[in-house]
Amino acid sequence: MNESAPFDEAVEAALASGAKPPVGRYRLDLRTGRWAWSDEVYVMHGFQPGEIVPTTEMMLSHKHPEDRARVDGVLRTAAATGEPFSSVHRIYDAHGEIRTLAVTGQGRQDAESGEVTELVGYFIDVTEANREAAQRQATESIRASAERRAAIEQAKGVLMVAFGVDAEGAFDRLRAASNQLNVPVRELSVWLVHWFSRPELTAFPSAAEIDEFLAAPVPAPSGPEDGAGTGRGVLAAG
Repeated sequence: MNESAPFDEAVEAALASGAKPPVGRYRLDLRTGRWAWSDEVYVMHGFQPGEIVPTTEMMLSHKHPEDRARVDGVLRTAAATGEPFSSVHRIYDAHGEIRTLAVTGQGRQDAESGEVTELVGYFIDVTEANREAAQRQATESIRASAERRAAIEQAKGVLMVAFGVDAEGAFDRLRAASNQLNVPVRELSVWLVHWFSRPELTAFPSAAEIDEFLAAPVPAPSGPEDGAGTGRGVLAAG
């Protein structure tokens, strides 16, 4: 039941964001299904402290539909075993806003019967940290995509000069070589640009040399993402 990897990643992102994430304490009485929340947990769920009496049914009703069954399973297993647990899930707060919460806890047992009678632990609001992480990931993806497109444009420029063709003809050559090698056009373009940008290259390669490279290309040493922005490529042709 423990979802330590997503939980750890969410908490790490929250701590790395520089701002102290909201943390609240809870206690669940398994005999009555009543929850005791600190003020912070009320606020995470969009309520004023003490505004409602939280129950398991109410808690689950606020969970995101895609996460509800999983969270219910985590709680049921924790109630049965009392073992420590952690989880990350989304909720709809009282205002209809989606928030992401990390929750950790463990069971407490009755001293005489050994029965697990309550769960205690903490909620951590990692909504902002998750949003910032998603924005960073999107920015990185956009930048990587731009670099790949730049490599394709540079590679097309090399082929246009070498073979005296237009942009469409140059791309057709790239695509044909890509299909023959079973290598993505963007990756082949990075390899070509890296090869063309070698410091030891003192003259523009001939069409025959480029054809030879496209038939048996040498991969760029640092992978398909690198080399796209080296910039020497087509500019060096002049």
